[in-house]
Amino acid sequence: MTDCLFCRIVAGEIPAQIVVETDTVIAFRDIAPKAPVHVLVAPRLHEPNVAALAAASPQVLADMAAVAQQVADAECGGEFRWIFNTGAAAGQTVFHVHGHVMNGGALGWDA
Repeated sequence: MTDCLFCRIVAGEIPAQIVVETDTVIAFRDIAPKAPVHVLVAPRLHEPNVAALAAASPQVLADMAAVAQQVADAECGGEFRWIFNTGAAAGQTVFHVHGHVMNGGALGWDA
């Protein structure tokens, strides 16, 4: 999708600080981190939210989980919070499914 920020990052049109790339998933640093470790894990294919991805391609969701663990293993001793915001009222601002891998310091629920 040409108007999707994350599709443009996946396509290499917009620069991002890439942490991990696979055939199905890309992980990159959040530009406005809410924790010392704050990495976004997104599929290369466009789905609007985690429920839609789970219905359309459960294997890609599993691939995302594996990449999230890989990021956490490398950056925070394997322990992490993985947050999906689904819908504007829940805080989703980019409607391309992505999970926030977060850790470092005390994480409250406002992160």
